[in-house]
Parts: sequence; structure tokens; C-alpha cells
Amino acid sequence: MQTGQTRDARLADVPTLGELMDQFKTPDRERRLVPLVMAATDFGRPIVAPPGTPAERLKILREAFLKTMKDPELLAEAKRKNFDITPSTGEELESLAKLVMNQPQEIVARVKILMEQ
Repeated sequence: MQTGQTRDARLADVPTLGELMDQFKTPDRERRLVPLVMAATDFGRPIVAPPGTPAERLKILREAFLKTMKDPELLAEAKRKNFDITPSTGEELESLAKLVMNQPQEIVARVKILMEQ
């Protein structure tokens, strides 16, 4: 099973946790635990800006980042060093952050119990 939100192309035949939850009709109550438990993996190594950064500046930073992630020289260097370049967009990470931060207390309490075991 893959824990990311999308399949890693190198493991094309291995389903994601989300796909397995769909297949086995996992109830919403249990599905809501997954983003909290897996968030660190999904966030990876984010680049962040301070609160209150103007929307236009965020747009410029996000576009520059994605452009950099497509730069042929960067990709060639990453390949030489055997680095995996699979960037997430700012919008994807922002959405994940909102999802994680807006969970009901019941879900947060259940995750705390899971993490203590």
C-alpha cells in the first residue's frame, strides 16, 4: 500500500490507502483519521511564507517554485544524484493544512490515542 495521495509511478500496481478505503467502503469516521496521521509524509519538506503574505506575492512564489521544479538543469542534477523530484503545489499543501487543522475534537482525540500506542 502507498500512503501518499497519488500513486508513485515506480509502484504503479500498488494501490494507495485512499484507493483501498474506497474499495473496502471505509466509513467517513475512519477516513478522517488518515490526513492527520499521514500529514507529515504528504507535507514533505514544504517551503512556507509568513502569515499575512499578500495573495499576489504568494502567487509569484508558487509559480516560481513550480517553474524551478521543471528546470532541465535542476532535473538533470537531481537525476545524477538520484534525488526524487515530485513537488506538490502550494494549493495542494494549503488544502491539506486546512483539512488537518479543521478536524473535529473527536477525530483529534482518536489520533492522539493511536499515536500513543
